[in-house]
Amino acid sequence: MSIDWGSVFVAVGLFIILSPGLLFQLPSRTRVIELGNMCTSGIAILMHVIIYFCIIT
Repeated sequence: MSIDWGSVFVAVGLFIILSPGLLFQLPSRTRVIELGNMCTSGIAILMHVIIYFCIIT
């Protein structure tokens, strides 16, 4: 039996890329979208979880 690792790698890659503050943060504290600020808030984490869930499903 062989396991398909492609979907696992895609999910992990998207999780890393969509981490709030790494590439972008939506919404940020001062603007609607901010790039590479490495600061997060509860709302930003919730928005990134929703985006990640929509992409994965």
